[in-house]
Amino acid sequence: MNRGSTHRHSSLVTLLGLVVLASCAAPPDAGTEESLEAFIESNYDKQEVSIPMRDGVHLFTAIYTPKDRSRTYPILMRRTPYSVSPYGESAYPASLGPSELLTRDLFIFVLQDVRGTYMSEGEFVNMTPHVAEKGGPQDIDESTDSYDTIEWLLANVENHNGKVGMWGISYPGFYAAASMIDAHPALAAVSPQAPIADWWFDDFHHHGAFFLPHAFNFLSSFGVPRSGPTTQRNPRFDHGTPDGYRFFLEMGPLSNANRLYLNHRVPFWDSIVAHPNYDEFWQVRDILPHLENAAPAVMTVGGWFDAEDLYGPLNIYRSVEARNPGIFNALVMGPWRHGGWARDDGSFLGNAWFGSETAVFYRENIEATFFRHFLKDEGTMDLPEAYAFETGRNRWRTFDDWPPAETQEAYLYPGPDGSLAFQPAEGTGPSFDEWISDPAKPVPSNQDIAIGMTREYMTDDQRFASRRPDVMVYQTPVLEEDVTLVGPLVAELWVSTSGTDSDWVVKLVDVFPPDAEDPPHEAFARGMRAGGAEMMVRSEVIRGRFRSSYEDPEPFVPGQPTLVELPLQDVLHTFQAGHRIMIQIQNTWFPLVDRNPQQYVANIYLAEESDFIPATQRLYRGEPHRSRIRVGVLGPGG
Repeated sequence: MNRGSTHRHSSLVTLLGLVVLASCAAPPDAGTEESLEAFIESNYDKQEVSIPMRDGVHLFTAIYTPKDRSRTYPILMRRTPYSVSPYGESAYPASLGPSELLTRDLFIFVLQDVRGTYMSEGEFVNMTPHVAEKGGPQDIDESTDSYDTIEWLLANVENHNGKVGMWGISYPGFYAAASMIDAHPALAAVSPQAPIADWWFDDFHHHGAFFLPHAFNFLSSFGVPRSGPTTQRNPRFDHGTPDGYRFFLEMGPLSNANRLYLNHRVPFWDSIVAHPNYDEFWQVRDILPHLENAAPAVMTVGGWFDAEDLYGPLNIYRSVEARNPGIFNALVMGPWRHGGWARDDGSFLGNAWFGSETAVFYRENIEATFFRHFLKDEGTMDLPEAYAFETGRNRWRTFDDWPPAETQEAYLYPGPDGSLAFQPAEGTGPSFDEWISDPAKPVPSNQDIAIGMTREYMTDDQRFASRRPDVMVYQTPVLEEDVTLVGPLVAELWVSTSGTDSDWVVKLVDVFPPDAEDPPHEAFARGMRAGGAEMMVRSEVIRGRFRSSYEDPEPFVPGQPTLVELPLQDVLHTFQAGHRIMIQIQNTWFPLVDRNPQQYVANIYLAEESDFIPATQRLYRGEPHRSRIRVGVLGPGG
């Protein structure tokens, strides 16, 4: 726990290589008399079945039923493309449910390989398109597969209480969300956690910009098709180096990915290359328009610093809220990495320190309350509409709406000499800032040597970037009072380029006082210091060609001032008195985002080395082309 003076300057610990566990459950809590693995084996019976779907395909399913038959239990199900291992009715997992707490509570746990993966029959389709009009047994999607599975379970599994719940993190979060569309009457509670909603804005693309190491590293393994039912995972790609910046820079243009490494063995990579714009291929994989007739209780969970899926939870919550009046629909946002609410204690992430075990609080007081109430009729339902952790001040907040109804709109204006203020600057002087962006020497996306997208990059200290000449830095004077930003952010940038295309990256940064105390963590022995740190709070990127339309890209006119609007995701962060608010603007963010050639080519995935050119960039700060950042502010009472 973090108390006293260290609570005021609360955010920094150094980057640690936290290990992602293979399952979505929390590790055993220290001090338990019996390990979780031993508890599962001694308290659950396991059976493996193949459940028929309406089109005749059978889905492999593992069922764990409490040995105690003195009472009935609800069914709690997770559908996954990542394997329900271990396989074999005598093989038990080290973890089972959403948390150790709920596993020990005793549910009938059902784990299913989705169609076309591991031991299930059928063909796997990434982000299965929803079929709105169903005319026969061949009209199948994840909603029908879930419905058919639940129907079979109710008829064939003994000792259930007639209620079914679902959960899943990341891709399994998508399956949980898709499964609640036109929900089975027995589906009582669903918790999509870090769910993918639309791969044009989550995971692989951000406003058309391609998240290179994340897509390449994932698809080079997961994307290789199986030859038939299997219990084995595909091997990971061997980069031959731990240095992702060097590996992806030396790989060259994206057109070299197949030539050098993938050799067209990854169909979905080839689909990405064939569909550089937001065409029908991507649009039908957007689940948001279809989230209707949902389960009576939905709790969507996400992490403020989820490097993979931040767009998904915020927008699935909004879609369910708009399309399902009258149901219980809640949003939980904590200070977590991808899945960190289930895997960590939540006290820190990379450079950020949160002052308490936020994930433990979530598992004990939010998640357990939700499932116990709606599946076991235990306790009272006193969860709010939105349960959100306020970073900076490091405390949980509850709201009746998200964003909070009391949010006030405001603007941050970049000014001369790197200034930033809530009022536009007056006076004379240049009305723009100018710099050169060179794709041959791109701005690093973090200072760590890592082969992929680090799980902690969204909290990284940005001092390494702000010292580059191709990163524009604007900051407020030292704040005299706390400023709390809440809800969506939108960067309204007036820019020009000497080229015909460019990416635009915007970062919101919390600058710590020079005398800020280090948080209580031994990792600071590496040399990290809180004094003067520049903690990233939010960041986003847009491929400039998509500034007017994701479907129909267009080049820039060289030298012509052009408006680029970039929606950033929501925040709930307090910049404390004594800190500064900083905005950083840049054009490369490598290797996190692939390099834009900076001259317009029809398909960046097919660009050649000769297409890449340096470009002179400008950000305009004065009328009639005044750049600004639209923010939401909570007043002193908020």
